[in-house]
This record gives sequence, structure tokens and C-alpha cells, in this order.
Amino acid sequence: MKLLEIQFVKTEPTQTVAGWREKVDLPEWGIRRVRAKLDTGARTSAIDVAQFELIDDERVRFEIVYRDRPTRKTKWIESRYTRVTTVKPSSGEPQSRVMCLTTIQIGHQEFETEIGLVCRKGMLCRMLIGRSALAGRFYVNSSRKYVVTEKTLKAQIRDKA
Repeated sequence: MKLLEIQFVKTEPTQTVAGWREKVDLPEWGIRRVRAKLDTGARTSAIDVAQFELIDDERVRFEIVYRDRPTRKTKWIESRYTRVTTVKPSSGEPQSRVMCLTTIQIGHQEFETEIGLVCRKGMLCRMLIGRSALAGRFYVNSSRKYVVTEKTLKAQIRDKA
């Protein structure tokens, strides 16, 4: 009788599995539970802003739209920006975007990442988290939503109806 030899391979620390849609907190900006799309096809992250103004060479003031339905909710933020860059969105037309560095929290993970200020009017999610922010932290399961964060009780009831 031959014994089966088992080899154990050391792997990287387990990454958290997340759904393609999660609720995100922005603690430095005092914003909680923003609906975000975790998009491995996008390199950078972005948040919906209605308007912004560059104050000087280091600071920007902007109005974040953190909820659009059922009622529109916005908040004015003043922050330091890291750079202005050109991004090629899904429309194909290059856009100039102001990038800010801030802390975001998804589930129990909190980390710093760059977020582009852009109008996401008409989009399902107010925020998009790109692969640069997700790398090494999350695997995205595209068939699931709200894996590491919970929907509101109201949304849970609506989905069961």
C-alpha cells in the first residue's frame, strides 16, 4: 500500500472577498455608507462631486454627492489634493481629474487611497473603487453584493419583497 504524500505550500495572507457593490465610509470627510462599485477594470477610484473649485496650489473645495435617491444628500469638503491627472473613462474621451488622498473604510479594512473628483450623475453608485485601491486587500466576487458590508434594513426588506 502506497501512502499519499501531502505537501503544504505557503501562500500569501488571505485577502478579503468582497462583492461588486459595497458600502464605503470616508472617515476623514465625515461621510458614511456611500454606495460604491468595486471595479477591477478601473485603475483609479472616483467619487461623485457636483462642483469643485481649486483654492490654491495645494487645496480644493468640493461638494460630494453621497446619496442621490430617494433624496439627494451632499456635503462640502475642503481637502489637500495630490495631483491633477488625465484619465480615460469608459466613454473613451480623456478627462482631467483632481485627485485627493483620503482614508476609506470597507468593512473592517481601513486604508489610504487616491480618489478622483468627477461627476457620476446618472450612475448607479456614487463612488467607484479601482484596482489600485483594491490590490492586495480584496478579491471581488462579481456575482455578489454587500459581502463585507450590510445593506440597510430597508434595502434588505425591499429585496425580499
